[in-house]
Amino acid sequence: MLEPKRMSRAVIVGHKSILEATVDALYTANLFQMEDFVEDGSGLEIGTPTGNVSEVSKKIVQIRSIASMLGIKDKEAKKQNENDVLRDLDAKLNELDSELTRRADKKSKLEAELKDIDSTKKELVPFTNIDLDLGLYRGYDSLVVFVGHVKEDPGVVVSNRISSFDYFYDPKEGVVALFAAKADSGVVSEALSSVGFREIRVPDVSGMPATLISDLEKKEAEIVQQMAALDAEVESLNDKYADFILASDEVLSIQTEKSEAPLKIATSDSTFIIDGWVLSEDYDKLNSVVESATNGRAFVSEQEISHEAEDLVPVEYNNSKAASPFEAIMDLYSRPNYKELDPSSIIFITFPLFYGMILGDMGYAAILLTLAFVLKKVISIEAVKPLLNILIYCQISTLIFGVLYGEFLGFPLASFHSSPGLIPGFETIDLFASPFGGEVITYPVHRSHLVMTMIAVTFLIGFIHLATGFMFGFINVKKQHGVVEAIFEKGSWLVIQLGLVLAVLGALGTLPVEIGVGALVIGLIMLVKGEGINGVVELPALLSNSLSYTRVIAVGLSSIYIASTVNEMAFGMIWQPGTSIGFMTIIAIIVFLAGHTLNTVLSIIAPGLHSLRLQYVEFFGKFYKGGGRKYSPFGYTRKYTED
Repeated sequence: MLEPKRMSRAVIVGHKSILEATVDALYTANLFQMEDFVEDGSGLEIGTPTGNVSEVSKKIVQIRSIASMLGIKDKEAKKQNENDVLRDLDAKLNELDSELTRRADKKSKLEAELKDIDSTKKELVPFTNIDLDLGLYRGYDSLVVFVGHVKEDPGVVVSNRISSFDYFYDPKEGVVALFAAKADSGVVSEALSSVGFREIRVPDVSGMPATLISDLEKKEAEIVQQMAALDAEVESLNDKYADFILASDEVLSIQTEKSEAPLKIATSDSTFIIDGWVLSEDYDKLNSVVESATNGRAFVSEQEISHEAEDLVPVEYNNSKAASPFEAIMDLYSRPNYKELDPSSIIFITFPLFYGMILGDMGYAAILLTLAFVLKKVISIEAVKPLLNILIYCQISTLIFGVLYGEFLGFPLASFHSSPGLIPGFETIDLFASPFGGEVITYPVHRSHLVMTMIAVTFLIGFIHLATGFMFGFINVKKQHGVVEAIFEKGSWLVIQLGLVLAVLGALGTLPVEIGVGALVIGLIMLVKGEGINGVVELPALLSNSLSYTRVIAVGLSSIYIASTVNEMAFGMIWQPGTSIGFMTIIAIIVFLAGHTLNTVLSIIAPGLHSLRLQYVEFFGKFYKGGGRKYSPFGYTRKYTED
């Protein structure tokens, strides 16, 4: 479990005439990862694609374009026969393409009409309160018409300049339509400029503005209905062709991958060589598959993995089903190198442990646990499911610590120091005196009254966590460079840690101080031998790393104080003298729900980020390098088709 699955390097050799059969067999088996061949002057060349790759690629582009237009997404579907899909592919593609193109063109025209209608309506709006047909604004030989926005009624200003004119003024929109003799055009223009006249365009239509707008709105509604009908038709095409589109995409993708496989293969005039990796447990199966597909005319041979090639070995996790969700956390950082230990199983324990210690509230655990299970039912995205499983593990841990701490949404379940608890008659029990800060260990454990004890406990847990990291580092170095280098490079840190523990016990009078000091000196000498001056420089980091774990209590207490503050605010509102109990109860409920909703969100983020930091920074820093390649065998797990 702590090591990736063993890999074997395999080379497949055969006559060029059976290359396509070999590729088909490897693809179906889905257990051999091909390595790209790089031409090296040996006389071997990269193979050429088989089949009509360009035609298949065009169809894939067409299929995916149609899928995008129809809004088709991955879903559970009944598997279709590959030959049936290929037989109907061209006809259905042409039919779909024609149908969608026709509807898309029609929808584009309707959208253009909508834009024109909207533009015309905006032009008509300034005239809606002027009771005048728009046809009367133009077509005069002896009259000039001024139409535009003004800051005030221009009637007085114009009447002071000329005696004969007619005008319509809308004070709401600040719009004027003024009719005057052409001879008075200059005078009127000057008069209007004094009231901030800005000319506006008169729509080239006839009729009353309000009536025209009403007609346009009716036409707009009709177009919207037509567009909705087109969308419904597209949706019906989605329902009708979704399974076929998904199946076609899968078939064509498989064909493309098979056709392009020779681009990774070394070939000569008559032979081919395929280099790659297979799980050691599947080597015999690979041999059998190739032999069966080629009637024994292709040969599989296992190659020794050189020390230089170890960095190239792809990595496949080897974890239990329970621990496998934490592989997502590993991949988020970096997949382990083939030569080092995989800490997924340790994270399976420590990540929920730290998370639960931080949050430790039954109420929040119940809320988040319910949310996680609901999301697992609703969300079908495979990449999200491991994260939801991690959330479930963390909430189970939170629930356990919530029982230990006796907390529910920030309320203490048991009474303590005359403070009432949520459960009547449930009294806090004194267990024994803590060796830190004169505190008393109780059940339930009241974190806010055991700060020094909790700091010591988290410091000790961090010390053990770091020691585990150094032990992992010892094993990694031993595998790569031998036991002597492992002792000096990583064993020295374990001796220093032991010396620190013995020194503390000596300071407490349990052991002679000299024992701890001696262990520290020995560890320091080993460290200088193993890592040189760099190791000495990193010594203070050991203490700072250990102290980082004490933030577990700090982050946990912040969550408690937020929850407690919300509770005090909410219940304090209900009992305020001189206020309406009914109204304040509503406000209190809003404050209670909003406050705990916010704290629930923070209860996912803060404990999660801090637990992650303790893994990535403190723990991984002691042994982990990463940089491994994911094992990606050549092949495809069919979802929508079958041979």
